[in-house]
Amino acid sequence: MLLRYKKSLEKIAMGLLSFMPEEKDLKKLKETIHRYETDDRFQLFLWKQGEDFIGLIGVETEEDTVTVHHVSVNPSHRGEGVGKAMVGKLAALLPGKTFRPTEATRAFLDKCLDHTEGGTDRQ
Repeated sequence: MLLRYKKSLEKIAMGLLSFMPEEKDLKKLKETIHRYETDDRFQLFLWKQGEDFIGLIGVETEEDTVTVHHVSVNPSHRGEGVGKAMVGKLAALLPGKTFRPTEATRAFLDKCLDHTEGGTDRQ
């Protein structure tokens, strides 16, 4: 289940974000979380499976586009389709938007969009 980030999930979100290579530094992690908390264009979602949060996707929304900045899945759940499920649910929440990757998310997002139905396009 895809849930919108809230402050009470900060430590969980920071833990999941830390799996991304460019988010290893604590100062950088805090800056990233702060941006998601304070800038309305940035939205962070967590994936809950059972009682555990096992994935995270962070985006920047603009008028017609969604830039995917972060996609992270707990290593013990990788290869189970969690990342693709998050992208699919997000596409359903934001219909008609064009999804764009960053350099960090390009390879993964391209793979997801090849298999995701709905209003996603590559740019």
